[in-house]
Amino acid sequence: MTELEPTTGDATVLPDASPVVDRRWADAPCAALTVGADGTVLQANGAARALLPRARTGDPLSRVAPWLATAGGADRGVPTAFSDIVDGRALEAQPVRHQDGSVTWWLIDVTDVRSIRDELHLEQARAAFLSEASAALLGSLNLGRCMEVTAQLAVSRLADGALVMTPGTRGQFHVVDAVTDGPVRHRTLRIDPDEVPGLAEALQGFPPVPSRWIDPAVAPAWVTPDGFGEVGSIVVTPLPGHGIPAGAIVLLRRADTGPFSEGEEATAREFAARSGLAMSAARMFAQQASITETLMRDLLPPSLQHVSGVEFAGGYRPAQDSERVGGDFYDVHPGAEGSDETLAVLGDVCGKGLEAAVLTGKIRSAVHALLPMADDHLRLLHLLNNALLSDDHARFVTLVLASVSRSGADVRMRITCAGHPPPLIIRADGRVEEAATLGTLIGALPEIHASTWETRLGPGETCLMFTDGITEAQGGPLGRDQFGEERLRRAAAECAGMPAEAVVERVQMLATEWVGRNSHDDMAVLAVTAPRGRHLTAVGGSGRGRYTA
Repeated sequence: MTELEPTTGDATVLPDASPVVDRRWADAPCAALTVGADGTVLQANGAARALLPRARTGDPLSRVAPWLATAGGADRGVPTAFSDIVDGRALEAQPVRHQDGSVTWWLIDVTDVRSIRDELHLEQARAAFLSEASAALLGSLNLGRCMEVTAQLAVSRLADGALVMTPGTRGQFHVVDAVTDGPVRHRTLRIDPDEVPGLAEALQGFPPVPSRWIDPAVAPAWVTPDGFGEVGSIVVTPLPGHGIPAGAIVLLRRADTGPFSEGEEATAREFAARSGLAMSAARMFAQQASITETLMRDLLPPSLQHVSGVEFAGGYRPAQDSERVGGDFYDVHPGAEGSDETLAVLGDVCGKGLEAAVLTGKIRSAVHALLPMADDHLRLLHLLNNALLSDDHARFVTLVLASVSRSGADVRMRITCAGHPPPLIIRADGRVEEAATLGTLIGALPEIHASTWETRLGPGETCLMFTDGITEAQGGPLGRDQFGEERLRRAAAECAGMPAEAVVERVQMLATEWVGRNSHDDMAVLAVTAPRGRHLTAVGGSGRGRYTA
């Protein structure tokens, strides 16, 4: 006889006239069962008898293995390979036909292979879901949006309904819930989390309790989204965060969809870990943004208006357009009670970015504290110099101090420079003068020297203070030329008679066009203008004018 071998697809016809018992296949690891053309069992090896205890030679196949007698085309005389579940085991049947019409069925137990394959598919699907969840959750640093994404992902893969909660404040909890194919809803609830077994503990970061320990019948109404129906199973899982819990998630299954399996609960815990970290990062970002905004408020340049009948306008552009603060600054301080002089300050701290802005904040605070000495510029500068020298982390700064007061239709000014470019005086007839004041920079030497220069501004005339970020800005047709003092003088002459805001806007526009896309230093401009006309009310002033910062 010819040795029988398993095949795939349609049965193979062997040239034997009839199946003859061959003892070589008796110990084959795969079950082999030969069935005659009349449907009776002709022979079975040991593995077949172990798999089919009722297999006896001469018995009809319909009694030994009914599933084999009718499946795979055996009942139609054209046997083909097939697979089936028999007594909980997954079997693949491969037929081998003989010329006399008999068929040898090789029965291969693939239960373990299928189990491993199914577990692999489940793990791949689980890994894909968690990867998708991580990408979606990292797409936003807004806490509310993170909670929405968490709820939506949960109802798309894990549950029929989901409820995401953050730790409560005075009994109030921010809740986002969602149902499959339904809307996402934000709510603020005043609830007792102890009404749901394990929820209070989850909100404190304790491990979750198994879903089989939670009776859905005791769940309060606020847990169930509108129109959800009868709850069949509940999972409560903490949302771990960075150091402190980010909240908890409640997953719901309807009564007709079956309970959560252990594998699904494990997936829910891993999903919750990713969601919690995303929510915690969003909360930390919001807190830091709030703190930054609060601290930044004192570092940003003030908005200026008329003070005591004098026009003030300022403009600032940091070195990096993505930043809001830097090393240049300006301030306008109305005079104290009994003083008609307003102190205008423009300065340039060595350096750029946030580090320079921090020193800027210190200097602005120090100048504000020294306002009672504002009538004596040199004394104020000496005190500020001593303060900076005593700070190991401080850098030097250049300053312009301008004491401004109204004198009839004119504006009287006392200007002192400390290491800073002298301001330009724009006269009504278009002439541009340079303030005759010089001085040493602040915070570098034990002793400083500075001179004060006085002048008057007639109606429509302007004192233009600026930082070296304007004059040293590189650009132009070749991109390497500095804006320069002469070009600034010509631009200032064109601003004769303009209001303070127009002067600042014009200078900033020209400097910005000159720089183009080149890198540049911080730029600050401060203009002081004597208003046209005699009535202070026309310029927003009434003795002691308005000022906002």
